[in-house]
Amino acid sequence: MTGPWVPDILGDGFEQQTLELDGGAVATLVRYVGAGSHAQPALDGRSLDADVLYVHGWSDYFFQRHVAEFWHDAGARFFALDLHNYGRSLRPGLVPGFVTNLADYDADIGAALEAMGRSGASERPLILLGHSTGGLTLSLWAHRHPGVAAALILNSPWLEFQATELGRRAIAPLLGLHARLHPLTPLPPVDPGIYTRVVSAALDGEWDYNLEWRPDRGFPLTPAFLDAVFRGQATVAAGLGIDVPVLVMLSDKSYLQPRWSADALTADVALNVDAVAHRSLSLADTVTISRLPNALHDIFLSPEPIRREAFARIGRWLPSALRTGTGTDQS
Repeated sequence: MTGPWVPDILGDGFEQQTLELDGGAVATLVRYVGAGSHAQPALDGRSLDADVLYVHGWSDYFFQRHVAEFWHDAGARFFALDLHNYGRSLRPGLVPGFVTNLADYDADIGAALEAMGRSGASERPLILLGHSTGGLTLSLWAHRHPGVAAALILNSPWLEFQATELGRRAIAPLLGLHARLHPLTPLPPVDPGIYTRVVSAALDGEWDYNLEWRPDRGFPLTPAFLDAVFRGQATVAAGLGIDVPVLVMLSDKSYLQPRWSADALTADVALNVDAVAHRSLSLADTVTISRLPNALHDIFLSPEPIRREAFARIGRWLPSALRTGTGTDQS
């Protein structure tokens, strides 16, 4: 069951719809129907007749207006999903970001696709776009739902633990036990606020956003959530076999130190990008890895020249990907 489309907090051209899920949870679908930025079409002047569904990362929500405008200018219908317990979908009394299995988001994604008019066969290609944990979630979803998407674009996906596979495998059994016995006990904080300093307009960045939905140091990390991520990463490591072309966009370097340095302004401060680049090869037969010099963790929150180059690389990659992808919808 869905609510009506109503004006969204992002203002002109943006609308949102509440998606009611089983158990009283809700997700929120955002769409862009505005005039766009009137920029040059993204795909060499060709109009892109496709649907794009964006899924955010951990301690995040959709606020990147310019991403919607890029796809709108290219001719696509753009949608973004605030998953249950995140952003627009976060309700009083709920634990922010709580989940015990990333497959729980299948209901959110399924409801979004239905609201997008994709409940049956569709001739319009579906492009999935995921950031960080959202990239991991969409990778697993695409693996479990072959024949639905036509292309998968991942913006710094959290496909592997920062301490690499060996670290994840060493920690996973103890973490799994804690997830069963004490799923909501806060783990020691891992974010000293460096990423906020990099992106926030109040500090060294250029972006304004809702601090309740994207806190300075992230939501409290719980055993339940991290165990769900570890199990998802283990599934990726075993090999997914996604049936469509995949584009993985990453910074060229990481900065994973606990103290501030200006180096954080030109690096991914959340992921081990080399470990993620290696793990990306486990996603599908056709994977393109695109490393962007000096990019931030969210490629599209990087300084304007970098994000302009990122959009250009998508524009060069996508036409061939869509010719290769299935583009059919069997959901």
